Amino acid sequence: MFSQIMIVKITDRKKSAIPIQKVLTKYGCGIETRVGLHEATKMCANAGLIILQLTATKKENNILKTQLNKLSGVKAKILDISKF
Repeated sequence: MFSQIMIVKITDRKKSAIPIQKVLTKYGCGIETRVGLHEATKMCANAGLIILQLTATKKENNILKTQLNKLSGVKAKILDISKF
């Protein structure tokens, strides 16, 4: 059972979409589910959220978070839900 969820806030999708995809692909074996959200009223909104259901170890998840946070216009945080 997974115990961590990651929320990734993107403020400049046009600039960071390809680097984000490269990082997510690199760590893809530790991602069970990926959901992308953006403002529906704007075509190709430049900001949005990605929600990840993580299945890797906490150490590996923190490496993924660090890699994403290195990207311009990207902020990633992990929510530990093991105590729910």
